Order: sequence, then structure tokens, then C-alpha cells
Amino acid sequence: MTRSTTGRIALGLGAVFMAATLLTACSEGADDGDVVDQGTSTEENAAEGDTVVIGWSGPAADHGWLGAINSGAIAAADSFGDVDLRVAEGTNDVTAQIAAIETFINDEVDAIVLLPSDGAALTEVAIKAMQAGIPVINVDREFSSPFAARATVLGDNYGMGVSAGTYICEQLGDTPDAVVAEIAGIDSLPLTQDRSDGFKDALDDCGLEVSNRVAADFTVQGGEAATSQLLSAAPKIDAIWNHDDDQGIGVLAAIDAAGRDEFFMVGGAGSQNAMEAIEADDSVLKATIVYPSTQAADGIALARLIAQGKTVGDLVTPSVPNRIVLDAPVITKENVGDFIDLAFES
Repeated sequence: MTRSTTGRIALGLGAVFMAATLLTACSEGADDGDVVDQGTSTEENAAEGDTVVIGWSGPAADHGWLGAINSGAIAAADSFGDVDLRVAEGTNDVTAQIAAIETFINDEVDAIVLLPSDGAALTEVAIKAMQAGIPVINVDREFSSPFAARATVLGDNYGMGVSAGTYICEQLGDTPDAVVAEIAGIDSLPLTQDRSDGFKDALDDCGLEVSNRVAADFTVQGGEAATSQLLSAAPKIDAIWNHDDDQGIGVLAAIDAAGRDEFFMVGGAGSQNAMEAIEADDSVLKATIVYPSTQAADGIALARLIAQGKTVGDLVTPSVPNRIVLDAPVITKENVGDFIDLAFES
């Protein structure tokens, strides 16, 4: 053993000993209140503080989910008496969105909440805001650098696939030769790839696989066209996962037109149309997987806490987490009532 290796081991053992000693001291010398009362409480967070100016920028609301993202951000800001929200016009033009962030920086806002039209393209201006001392909360589409955001709020695309696959496994687990179909979104997008990967992995766990797969484009028309193609190619299907409830309107139209009902379908995202259909239980749609449209609203709430030097009230750690990945629950007839108020309109 070399001298440097021996030194590293000694240092490592010393660090373990010190950590153990400190943990023991803390356990012996601190009462329960010291352990759990580290940051601001829920009541302190709810109380109005100094007014904070928050800039909000998102893509054009050309999709039901994006519309809900925008309206959710505004509603969240309105719910706080100490938030002054500056809203940039929604756009899918990268140059226009960069200009909006530049304006927020020049106006010296207290925080920026940003759902970028293109995460990589907006990274540089987000870093510029951070370097100017303005915390940036990144929503949904990640930047390409960890230095571009103080906090990131994400939906769980891979988890959506896992949830959909797990639900289908539960329904078809005793049918090893079941035909499972998948109607994806835009295949070139990482989010679609993540959803498909999670779906495949969950099916693998119960011995099933995707037998037929098509990709649409998150639109009603695209969903209808892709589903017509799928149904023509697959004379028998046991279950379908459709990635997106907006395109699901077209998916269901194609299914109705073909007169097919031998399978059940799982949707994705959590639209009001989908949840109402699940509640009514009068179609092949039996479940949907939530991709939260509350991400921007959560971003506004976090921006307020960060700008006011507050913390997440129910956590012991005295700071706001750097990364929050929201859940992807399965919505069925049994629990739809718990989620329908958070559904978005297609």
C-alpha cells in the first residue's frame, strides 16, 4: 500500500469518526425542537412579507396543457398579496423570449420563473440573470447548465411511462400474450423518448412488450391520423397507452370511427375531457397519467419563498430544494374526484 493511499484511508476514517461524534453530540445535546425547527414555518410562509417582483415567461399557449401552465402561474401570483407579477407575452420564438428575459434583468426583478421554449437556447440568458443576482426558477424544460437556475420544477416523463405500464400490467398481468399498443407524441423530443422508455421498462417487469407503436404530434388531427394507422395495422389490441390527452381527442374519434372497443386505453397529462370520460366510464378510456400543469404555479410559489429568504415550511432543511420532480399518478374512476379540479381544458 502506498503512502498516499494510507493517508487517504486515514483521512476517510477520521471523517467517519468525526461525523459519528458530531451525530452523537447532536443527538445527546439537542431537543426535538432544534431538529425540526430549522427554517420558516408554513404559517410564516403564508404571512405576507415584502413585495417581490417576479417575471414570468413561457411558450405560446397553443396547447391545452400550456394554456393551463400560463393561467396557473397568473392565478398563483394573484393568490399572494405580496407578489407583483410581470408577464411576458407567450412565444415559441427563442429570440423573443431571450429579449423578454433581458427586459426582466434590466428591470431588476426579484426573481424570474421561466418555462423555456428551448432549454438549451435560453441557458445563456438564464445564467446572465443568475449572475445579476436574480434567482431563476426553471420549469418543465431544463436548461443545459446547472448554473442557469436556482431551482428547477419538473414533471416526471419517465415516471409517466412507468405509471402507464404498471397500470396496464396490473390489468393484463395474467395475459402473457397480450397485445399492447402505444401512441406516442413527437418522437424527436426527449420527453417522448423518456415516456416511451419508462413504459417499456414497466412492461418488461411483467413480461409484456409494446406490440404496435405509432407517433403523433400532440394535436387532435395528428392523434386521429396516427390512431387510424395503428388500428388498420393491428386487428386485435388489448391495451393502448396514448401519451397526451389533447391528441387523445383525435385518438378517441378514430377509435369510435373504427367501431373498436375490445381494448382499454390509458391517457396522458390529465385533461378535463379525459377525466370526465373516465368519470363517466362510457368509453375505452379507463385511466390517465398526470403530467402536472401546476408546474409554473409551483415555480411562482418557490420564487416568492426564495426572494423573501424563506424555506419550504414542512422540510427540516433550511432552504428551498434545487430540484423538484412532481409525481405522475394514475387517475381512474376510483380517484378521479381527487384530481379533476386540477385538470386542464383541451
